[in-house]
Amino acid sequence: MADNHLGDFLRTRRAALRPEDVGMASHGVRKVAGLRREEVAVLAGMNADYYTRLEQGRERHPSPQVLDALGRALRLDPDARAHLHRLAGVAPGIRPSARAAATVSPALRQLMDGYPNTPAFVINRTLDILAANALTDALYAPFAAADNLVRMAFLDPVARGFYPDWDWTAQATVANLREATGFDADDPRLRELVATLTEHSAEFTRLWNTHSVRGKTREPKRFLHPDVGPLTLTYQAFDVRDAPGQQLIIYHAEPGSPSAQALGLLGSVQATRRRADSPRHHGR
Repeated sequence: MADNHLGDFLRTRRAALRPEDVGMASHGVRKVAGLRREEVAVLAGMNADYYTRLEQGRERHPSPQVLDALGRALRLDPDARAHLHRLAGVAPGIRPSARAAATVSPALRQLMDGYPNTPAFVINRTLDILAANALTDALYAPFAAADNLVRMAFLDPVARGFYPDWDWTAQATVANLREATGFDADDPRLRELVATLTEHSAEFTRLWNTHSVRGKTREPKRFLHPDVGPLTLTYQAFDVRDAPGQQLIIYHAEPGSPSAQALGLLGSVQATRRRADSPRHHGR
């Protein structure tokens, strides 16, 4: 039987809501947490049997109007609503089979290298780091490999010390990855990554099964770097127009703040190490 990503998402989000969350009275003994299917159908203004078929995967082509009604009934935020539409295959401009390019253009690499005082890197939908400038390398130097943001957060032992708000980082990172299923749930890289993480991390598995979804936009983030101490950086995420599925992430510190000073020091530490590791230095 084919995977039922739409039904799984609806069922999980239904289970996360209580009657009081949506202004409904609770009647009778509830065998499971969350709303009943019939209650969601009432909230969305649709037939309960039709909603049941959506959850069970027997109906896979709801209209945009039905999806909008479900988004309101389930109290979905904009990211989750967009994800719902993508799972149903009705999001405008989305070609599920179009996978993100695995390489970063030379022009974009040159642009990132032009930001020597701030970390800049490119990720794909599965949060693989495809390219990074020197300060990004310095920022993520404590990790054994700066290759994938999800793997780093859950499988590298330094992560819990590196991210002071690890619980929040973990939730946000999994929600970022979950968004990828709406674009291409059959992406081999996505399946491989999820299989590895569920095998080795119970915490990832728990968060993955919540079906929470969010996109990267703009947020502050705290780090504790062994070389320079605490850092509070705000990131901005930009879609790469000529490579759909890629995003350019740029971190910056508040000008004149202790984090800005620490970021400058981190750049100096990285430059010193590079000079020490250069062939000319070793040849002296």
